[in-house]
Amino acid sequence: MKSVEISGKSISEAVEEGAAKLGVGISDVEFTVVDEGSKGFLGLGARPAKVKVYLPGYENEPTEEEKRAAELKAAEEKAKAEKEAKLKAEKEAKAAAKAAEKEAKKEEKAKEETAVGETSEEEEKPERPPLSDEDKAVIIKSAEDFLKGVFAAMKIEVEFDSNFVDNKQLVINMSGDEMGVIIGKRGQTLDSLQTLTSLVVNKSDYPYINVTLDTESYRERRKETLERLAFNLAKKCKHNRRNVVLEPMNPYERRIIHSTLQNDRYVTTYSEGTEPHRYVVITMKNSYSKQHKNENE
Repeated sequence: MKSVEISGKSISEAVEEGAAKLGVGISDVEFTVVDEGSKGFLGLGARPAKVKVYLPGYENEPTEEEKRAAELKAAEEKAKAEKEAKLKAEKEAKAAAKAAEKEAKKEEKAKEETAVGETSEEEEKPERPPLSDEDKAVIIKSAEDFLKGVFAAMKIEVEFDSNFVDNKQLVINMSGDEMGVIIGKRGQTLDSLQTLTSLVVNKSDYPYINVTLDTESYRERRKETLERLAFNLAKKCKHNRRNVVLEPMNPYERRIIHSTLQNDRYVTTYSEGTEPHRYVVITMKNSYSKQHKNENE
């Protein structure tokens, strides 16, 4: 320790105490007055003197108190910066989600449902020639470059594992420390990024490519959650014999509900509304309703 800040009844007393704390004689130190102190009036308002005592040549070395104060300030500034960065990332994620909603209607024809009366435009197209490895590399690069730009703006580090499952489906698995921000509430941010990435990829002259973004196996976990939800709501529909209306979902999630219940003997499903507020309705099949009506007559 080369310097110390000390308080005392007087400047000389504080200097003497500071020298002792540094382990040297009073003649071996120098000092700077921080506060001359005050005797007050009749003892009221008295204030001790405060000095910075230091060895010669160490005037600018911070004291232990100053070091702790600097460390505390640095920690507070770091916490503030991290909070601001997180808020900014959430704000940018919401902006991306809003932009995706505007583009969702344009993509609706290419993303129409294939289950229970809902067809997909791209699957009605004739068989297309297979993509070469070079074509796939170009498509993957365009998708990853777009996502890297988005995450750089959000100050989030993400690693990519991109592969073609078949000739028309690109799956991009992402990993990093802030995947919760990327997933968003009920996967809305992830879905929005997926829509935007699909738009970027399909601006090229290649045949339509289905793009799936995933992280931490969210898609599989969400699929299992939706399947359980479908079974539970179908049970409720059978018990009450009333339609059950689900919350708005994207085409992929609606397909899961349709597919889960398509072989049910007593209920059927259909979609209503317009994107991005289209939703699934679970209803009784006419044959089952008529059967119960006859039994009650």
